Amino acid sequence: MVMTHRVSRRWRPRSLLQLVLLAFLMVMLPLGVLMFQAGQALAELSRLADISARQAVEETRRARALSSLALEMERGARQYAVVEQDGLLEIYEERVQEFRRLLAQQRALLPDDPDVRAVGRQLEALARLPDLPFEAFRERLVDFLPFAQHTEAMRQATNRHIDARIDAIRERAETVQARLWLQTGALVSASLVLMLLFTWLIIRPVRQLERRILGIGDGSVTKVVRPIQGPAELVKLDERLDWLASRLEELEAQKQQFLRHMSHELKTPLASVREGSSLLADGVAGELSPHQREILDLIDASGGELQRLIEQLLDYNLLQHNQPMVLEWLDIATLIKGVLAKHRLALQNKGMRVDCFDGPLRWQVDRTATMRILDNLISNAIAYGEDAGKLEIRARRHPDRLVIEVANSGDPIAEEDRPRLFEAFYQGRVRRKGPLKGSGIGLSVAADCARLQNGNLELVDDPHFSVCFRLTLPHIHDTETTIHDKPMLDQAGREHPRKTAS
Repeated sequence: MVMTHRVSRRWRPRSLLQLVLLAFLMVMLPLGVLMFQAGQALAELSRLADISARQAVEETRRARALSSLALEMERGARQYAVVEQDGLLEIYEERVQEFRRLLAQQRALLPDDPDVRAVGRQLEALARLPDLPFEAFRERLVDFLPFAQHTEAMRQATNRHIDARIDAIRERAETVQARLWLQTGALVSASLVLMLLFTWLIIRPVRQLERRILGIGDGSVTKVVRPIQGPAELVKLDERLDWLASRLEELEAQKQQFLRHMSHELKTPLASVREGSSLLADGVAGELSPHQREILDLIDASGGELQRLIEQLLDYNLLQHNQPMVLEWLDIATLIKGVLAKHRLALQNKGMRVDCFDGPLRWQVDRTATMRILDNLISNAIAYGEDAGKLEIRARRHPDRLVIEVANSGDPIAEEDRPRLFEAFYQGRVRRKGPLKGSGIGLSVAADCARLQNGNLELVDDPHFSVCFRLTLPHIHDTETTIHDKPMLDQAGREHPRKTAS
């Protein structure tokens, strides 16, 4: 088995060009054999037809010449019987010699024909006529009648022989044609099989590479278990993909580490900034003028926005590590109103009117993940929504799912942005309103939190609002809840006890 594998590897083309050329030669080989055999068959049929035509013309001419000589012999003999000139006998003898020569050739063509034998016997008798007395000569003139009849019969036998030969050639042509059809079917089938084989040999490693690339793209495949077997170029490309997968894995680990460290390092000085602004707002350093308080409010608002961005980065980092799901039966209306209370000042500054459904509406959800979704959707509406516009939150419960919709007025999302709306770090064409630029991961975190609960977050069309996000959460039984063994981390990356699903 090992020896067979080594031999197969020894004969495998070392490059894609060699494989393509070999495939071309192998596919064309049966067709070349077919063309050669067809040419040989056609040459054979052409040769037989040419020989048959030449023989038919020669034999037909000889048969006609014999008939003409028989008539000339009879005419010469009858003329001699009338005028008795010796020159007519000399001509008669010349005709007899010519007839004898042609008859010998005809006898080779029809050796067993009785008419040929009869003509031969009669010719020898007629050849002795010049030696007979004149009266006996005249009495033997009646012998020319059966001689002419047998000569005509010999001509017809020649025609039949020619027809039989033509029929034989026709049968031979039909046999060759049938053989060519069989050979054509067999060789063309062989070419098709070889074509499919080499197509598979070329396409198989290409498809394996395609699956590798797709796996690297979605992060599901990093290393290949079985190396690609094929041309050297594709094998080399597979090795490059292995290197690329390892490199991407390293970069992903570095990115996650950078996010953890950056978020932690930013939160510490930010907490000091916010604590200092809070002390100033409380009047610890003295009474503030209205202008100073306005500046302090701006600092506090910007600090809160910066803290929200840092928390989004932490949420994104946690979700990349498959944070487990902890289910609780909660009142969704109360949960939403709690998130709205967090954004009360921002909504007031925006001048947005909020319309939220009334509870109670109980459903089994992950509290942290659901609050992240609602927080990001409401923040998105505040950042991109219309000033003095409207924000509406509605929910409806079905037997198997819960649907929550967050809609706001403002500029609609461009069609070219919709396919990539939930990609991490993607910035759309619409700019957010405010002093700080968004991180581009808010909707990505929200979509990941929805998938964590086996749900779905999507952008839908609404007849009354330009932007509407729909969150669908299915009913999850307790047996479907996945609790991992690894510890849960808080936003600072510290371990804390896990809650249990109720």
